[in-house]
Amino acid sequence: MTTQTTALPSSRAVGTASPALTAALAVTGIAAATLAGAWFFQLVLEILPCPLCLEQRYAYYAVVPFAALVAFAAARGVPRSVLIVGLAILALAVLANAVLGTYHAGVEWGLWKGPTDCTGPVGNLGSAGNLLERLDTVKVIRCDEVQWRFLGLSLAGYNVLISLLMAAIAAWGILRTAKD
Repeated sequence: MTTQTTALPSSRAVGTASPALTAALAVTGIAAATLAGAWFFQLVLEILPCPLCLEQRYAYYAVVPFAALVAFAAARGVPRSVLIVGLAILALAVLANAVLGTYHAGVEWGLWKGPTDCTGPVGNLGSAGNLLERLDTVKVIRCDEVQWRFLGLSLAGYNVLISLLMAAIAAWGILRTAKD
């Protein structure tokens, strides 16, 4: 009679997910849901994004596939060092986005000046002949005017909170993965 045994990659019980997998899947889901919400606000509720809002989406466009890749790697049992680096990259990306969101919220609150392309006076409207036509077709979404608030926070403020949540989840994944 022959018995075959399979070694588990860690002391983890059969059927439990690794912290890196859990963290990466959570970040993937949160980032994807946030992007879906942003597109819902834009396409359904017709709350158009300003240039800073659009820049804040870039991190989400990068984080969703990268976090999914980290989750795939964690499910395949790649070395812990690779998972820790992947989670650290995710944490840095969302922390940078939290900084951008804080900057945007500060512009909205008037704490500091924003970029000149979406704040301040409108200039260079072209010739007087087509001025009315251009004013009818061009809609400048200002970065210093809040289009929607809930519980006192704008969408930029919620972006800060969501980004910090994802950074905390990635940090948890790093700490737990390093400990195992």
